[in-house]
Amino acid sequence: MAADLLTAFALLLILEGLVPSISPKAWRKTMREVTKLNDRNIRWVGVVSMLIGAIILKFAT
Repeated sequence: MAADLLTAFALLLILEGLVPSISPKAWRKTMREVTKLNDRNIRWVGVVSMLIGAIILKFAT
């Protein structure tokens, strides 16, 4: 199980690094816009992201 978690973490880091490495200007602009959101909206983005991830994980296994 530890190897699977490490693999998942590695994939997360790879995916998180794609946008800033491909288009740093777009990434910077997006981060600036995100900082303008209030806490409630950011929380909802996080919840929706987790739900989508859980659904994908459910159907991928």
